[in-house]
Amino acid sequence: MTARATFLPFVLVAGLAAPAIAADVSAPKTVVGEPKDYRQDEYRAPVPPTLAGATVVSTEQAHALWESGGTAFIDVLPRPPKPQNLPEGTIWKEKPRISVRGALWLPNTGYGKLPDVTLDYFRKGLEKASGGNGDHPLLFFCLPDCWMSWNAARRALELGYGKVYWYPAGSEGWAMAGYPLEQLTPEPGGN
Repeated sequence: MTARATFLPFVLVAGLAAPAIAADVSAPKTVVGEPKDYRQDEYRAPVPPTLAGATVVSTEQAHALWESGGTAFIDVLPRPPKPQNLPEGTIWKEKPRISVRGALWLPNTGYGKLPDVTLDYFRKGLEKASGGNGDHPLLFFCLPDCWMSWNAARRALELGYGKVYWYPAGSEGWAMAGYPLEQLTPEPGGN
């Protein structure tokens, strides 16, 4: 009898909790406004639908730009850090970055505040991607709900690039549409 009394309240609580969970899943996404400055933390969170000065593109629009061949695609997803305190002799194998075919990967360049060496790496990467032409189209992306690409696109605008695209769906949106992917290696010279 005691076991049954303990079990019964659990079932009732679980039954009451289920509708709340289902309601939360169907809740609309939070609309986020553009901040006045770069996002400094919580980089995996809902992003605004706009970026002043840039053109926000859908997956289909990004694909059309990719097919035309005139836009440089720049992936800014950070590299995963090597875990600290690994036992001696442990082999660390970084997870491969599967992304948009032909994209230039400039990892760690989407943080809100960049050390001078990383900002220099970003500038050099943009020069390479644009051929030194400030009007060459640049498209920035990482993952959905990732502020890294928003920050990087904004930074490119502030560095004087005039034709900046931001693709918020990122490599996951690209992959879900079945568009060409490849394993990227980071552009040399980064950290």
